[in-house]
Amino acid sequence: MKKSIFAILMIAFALTISMGSSAQDAPKEHSMTGCLRAGTAPDTYMLSDLEKGPKTVGIVSSSVALKGHVGHKVEITGTAVSEDAAMKENKDVPKAPHYMRVTAMKHIAPTCP
Repeated sequence: MKKSIFAILMIAFALTISMGSSAQDAPKEHSMTGCLRAGTAPDTYMLSDLEKGPKTVGIVSSSVALKGHVGHKVEITGTAVSEDAAMKENKDVPKAPHYMRVTAMKHIAPTCP
């Protein structure tokens, strides 16, 4: 009986640790500011002329409408995506050194520098 209880506790402990580490490994949201550009395929977008970081960001997906802001300076917020995951999720995403899933956007200016 004691061995069974010990085994159950060890399994519960292992599951708790694995759940905690996966939550810590989840990508953190971050923001980037630049010029929103249309990609080469319909309904694809990228951020260029960034103030900091990579030269361009391929936008894999967005939960906000981006179409009306093409050519505007914006700040996008979202999570980073690996190139492999980006290509699997959206084969038409513009090539870039950094990829993001956008969860929010802030309009900065109606034109880009």
